[in-house]
Amino acid sequence: MQNYAINKITFITLTILVSLLSTNVWAKSSVWKVSKGNNYIYIGGTVHILPLAEFPLPEEFEQAYKDSDSIVLEAKLPDESDFAAQIQMMQQMSYSNGKNISDYISKNTYQQLNQYVASLGADLKMLQQFKPGFLVTMLTVLEVQRAGLAGEGVDNFYSKQAMKDGKAIAYFETAEFQMNMIANMGIGNENKFIESNLKQMKDFKNLFTGLIAAWRSGNAQQLNKLAIKPMEDDPKTLKLMLTDRNKNWVQDINTMFTDKDREFVLVGVAHLVGNNSVLSLLKAQGYRVEQM
Repeated sequence: MQNYAINKITFITLTILVSLLSTNVWAKSSVWKVSKGNNYIYIGGTVHILPLAEFPLPEEFEQAYKDSDSIVLEAKLPDESDFAAQIQMMQQMSYSNGKNISDYISKNTYQQLNQYVASLGADLKMLQQFKPGFLVTMLTVLEVQRAGLAGEGVDNFYSKQAMKDGKAIAYFETAEFQMNMIANMGIGNENKFIESNLKQMKDFKNLFTGLIAAWRSGNAQQLNKLAIKPMEDDPKTLKLMLTDRNKNWVQDINTMFTDKDREFVLVGVAHLVGNNSVLSLLKAQGYRVEQM
């Protein structure tokens, strides 16, 4: 259970995994061709948790994959068999000095959290030592399992495919970076963070299935409404999860146009929407961005 949760992300990330940038509300897919002169790469918006029923993926993903020499993912997650790394991460995700989440949120919020965890068939006492970002990760895993929506994500699917085909795989970030990001989510703002996520969890199944449907059809307006708008109430997390990382990734993408290889970049589609998205930043630098 813990190993599975470590390899997933927080609910806020989950709810923004399927957002995209497009002036065409009913686009074909979440794949873009980014060009500069005669050189081009592909950027695909991914869903990190995708039910088996959603496979096969839209054909544009396979077209981009076949036309690429390598793939680029967000980060390489630690091997589940590396128990030392797992223990280290669990320590990083937990409060120290005997503290737990009850020390950082109001009694009312703790009561709501306790009731919600109980509705999932779990005991908050087994989870309350975790910091808010990882605690919400655990709740997300339980919700996914209860809704019958657990499955392999797009990123993992192509990671396995690339290894099978002998294609190179590169990463924007280290696993340590992502774990540190999760460990810091909600710190200093625990009460609001937990309250916000509990509110979104109330209709999890309908929300997530709606997001997936919008991701497949490319309904940008619906994606923005369901995924991005809720994050605007938490600008600190929005900056930590999306804005800052988008800027760093664009710098790396620029270097992809200096070699002969053609890359297929695969990142959570929330990184591809809005004024500070990867795609908008690339457009601002003069790249041509076309949705496939």
